[in-house]
Amino acid sequence: MFWPMLAIALGFCGVAVLGVLAIKVFVEAQRLGRQVTRTTQEINAAAEGLERAATGLARTGEALR
Repeated sequence: MFWPMLAIALGFCGVAVLGVLAIKVFVEAQRLGRQVTRTTQEINAAAEGLERAATGLARTGEALR
């Protein structure tokens, strides 16, 4: 009777460990998603700034002709 109870207890512990690890993976995936979103917004803002600077530079170049 001891071995079946031990097997059941170890199986339950294994499932519990897998559950905890799954929660950790889920939390880290959400954090990574937020980081990607933030980085994408920063890249878009930098691209818009570069476009504004290039437009101003193009106007300055046209004025010199």
